[in-house]
Amino acid sequence: MTGNGASFNLRPGGTLQGRTGVPGDKSISHRAVMLGALAEGTTRVRGFLDGMDCLATRNAFRAMGVSITDTGPGALDIQGVGLHGLQAAPGPLDLGNSGTSMRLLAGLLAGQAFDSDLTGDSSLQRRPMKRVVEPLSTMGAHIRTTVGGTAPLHIRGGAHLRGVRYAMPVASAQIKSCLLLAGLYAEGETTVVEPGPSRDHTERMLSAMGYEVRIRAREVTLSGGGTLRGGDLEVPGDLSSAAFVMVGASIASGSDVMIENVGVNPTRTGVIDILRLMGADITLHNARHAGGEPVADVRVRSAALKGIDIPAALVPLAIDEFPAILVAAACAEGETWLHDAAELRVKESDRIAVMADGLTRLGIDAVPAPDGMRVQGGRLSGGTVDSHGDHRIAMAFAMAALAAEGDVNIRDCDNVNTSFPDFAARMAGLGLNISEERTGHE
Repeated sequence: MTGNGASFNLRPGGTLQGRTGVPGDKSISHRAVMLGALAEGTTRVRGFLDGMDCLATRNAFRAMGVSITDTGPGALDIQGVGLHGLQAAPGPLDLGNSGTSMRLLAGLLAGQAFDSDLTGDSSLQRRPMKRVVEPLSTMGAHIRTTVGGTAPLHIRGGAHLRGVRYAMPVASAQIKSCLLLAGLYAEGETTVVEPGPSRDHTERMLSAMGYEVRIRAREVTLSGGGTLRGGDLEVPGDLSSAAFVMVGASIASGSDVMIENVGVNPTRTGVIDILRLMGADITLHNARHAGGEPVADVRVRSAALKGIDIPAALVPLAIDEFPAILVAAACAEGETWLHDAAELRVKESDRIAVMADGLTRLGIDAVPAPDGMRVQGGRLSGGTVDSHGDHRIAMAFAMAALAAEGDVNIRDCDNVNTSFPDFAARMAGLGLNISEERTGHE
């Protein structure tokens, strides 16, 4: 077990009650900084996620000469420099643990006149980057990786990018967004063809900022050389963060929680659909739009869950929420099967292996497969779980304590700050029996 940094200690049982918000959407926060920096004029962002991943994106653009002022909690004013106003950073851009930052910036920086170097922490340097480097190379980009196709990345400036038509082998918002950002600098049209739906935050935000994007069936097309216009951007609450509250309220008897101002983009609501198939009581209220994104308040009441065979079509729409969903499966009656989710093996951790190990430590029959897992619902014991530095693993097992028979201790929780900086305090306010402990280096 890891002995450094933050640990979560949880007493078993409890009920979640009340109203809460969740931090701003991480995916949208990244894109707000990137597109705001490339826009003409000022972009005022509200609801920005002040987590480590999004701050890494903010800091990268500050290093490239963009004036970004923190005007309050979750509030940024970005003075756009236009598509061609970025400057070479004085050194490598350290993106910490953020795969989104690295993959999207690879596309954006491929079209600049200057060289760039992208690096990150040890976890990020293990994550695959060929999936964006190879299609960017077909557009004319010059990017060097390690022998294994991982970071650090060296991007040579001055490349003449050409628009391409690229059929993605798997549905991936990061690959799609990377190529669309490169397409802003490419000659001619860039078209990305998706095999299935993926998050469309980039397309929505480009359109909201006045850049023409054409969408037809599973194809997204834009032409290079246009102009982005600054303005006001409201970032809704992150559905991926709300997922932990949704699962906790579902599995803890007597729970009734309203999660306010949550983004419910239809390319993200797989977790709601999956939990409803399992019998969860989830309803949406006060539906509206903010910043081009659909938003609602999400009410969740406790319910008896049942195991299901998770439909393959919903997997890409819930890929980040599976740590929470697998905890729901552990508390459901019967078996739950997850397939077609090999992408989970190359997230911040190998989420299939780490979730199977953690569930097993808590007394659940969880059998990993190359592309998923079989979980037999049962009674959760107490125990100690290692999150392997993965924020979503840590938060998922914190919620498992609501249905556990003994104390649950979760190690290596520092990276919860990447997406949910005040997780322990906010969940304690709803009724989770959680305390946070910090230990020094051993």
